[in-house]
Amino acid sequence: MTEGNFVDYVKMYVASGNGGKGSVHLHREKYITKGGPDGGDGGRGGHVILRGNSNLWTLFHLKFKKHIRAGHGEHGSKSRSTGADGEDVYLDVPLGTIIRDTETNAVILEITEDGEEKILAEGGKGGLGNWHFKSSTNQTPRYAQPGLPLEEKYITLELKVLADVGLVGFPNAGKSTLLSVITSAKPKIADYEFTTLKPNLGIVEYRDFQTFVMADIPGIIEGAAEGKGLGHYFLRHIERNSILLFLIPADADDIRKQYDILLDELRRYNPEMLDKDRMIAISKSDMLDNELKAELKGVLDNELPIPYLFISSVAQQGITELKDTLWKMLND
Repeated sequence: MTEGNFVDYVKMYVASGNGGKGSVHLHREKYITKGGPDGGDGGRGGHVILRGNSNLWTLFHLKFKKHIRAGHGEHGSKSRSTGADGEDVYLDVPLGTIIRDTETNAVILEITEDGEEKILAEGGKGGLGNWHFKSSTNQTPRYAQPGLPLEEKYITLELKVLADVGLVGFPNAGKSTLLSVITSAKPKIADYEFTTLKPNLGIVEYRDFQTFVMADIPGIIEGAAEGKGLGHYFLRHIERNSILLFLIPADADDIRKQYDILLDELRRYNPEMLDKDRMIAISKSDMLDNELKAELKGVLDNELPIPYLFISSVAQQGITELKDTLWKMLND
């Protein structure tokens, strides 16, 4: 998936269909006098329905659809014929999509399962025909119900990526390189900061044909929760992750300080994110010889409050151990 094709925020107008009106009709047939009312009911207006689709990873297919309208119900007719229902409109969305009311920003509904269907805008109910209103005292009603009007709203679709493991780190910490090595994803990689401008997803293949999903978001800098850098805009993509994998390069001035800054940004964005399982990967550790690694390990054993691993994506060091640890954490 290229960066230009990743769309996680779409605004649109949706409207269901009007209900058809009931028919005012009196039965006319040769040799039958005073046939009485036989007006049929109006058809239901079409719904606008959201449907979860596990094959979608982005809202790109909805980017240029600004107006969604369902079909109107047909009017009732003679012989108690009910009008046809309006055509429903289905919007396929990726799992993890949240729908908000654009005006109030309130969450309307959420799609989290494949094949899950939820009505976003309900079609108007069809009106009753005049045959419903006949009685012993009103044998020829010349009135019927109109159909109920459509439902319309302006909505905002937000995608929160559903991944098992989320990569968190400063720019140029090696997140995209790790994703390209551990999965088949092909993120953009370069030797300057903010190479990653959009989230990337990859499927990690594990033993016995098992898999789990890893997400890489743009680098977080100090003050991201207040809007600095790019990471704050994409922090919502790691709200749904089971595990947060912090990537800190081995040549960092203070590994514990970088971890504390990243953790504080997550806390300021959403305190609930601190309840997730966490792990630290010391990236670019191929720059360290055995003596330096042992010395650093002695320091980190006393400083870091969570498990950590030394890895090198380029040299393929510690990758298998990282997979094993993540898989064990996911299944515990």
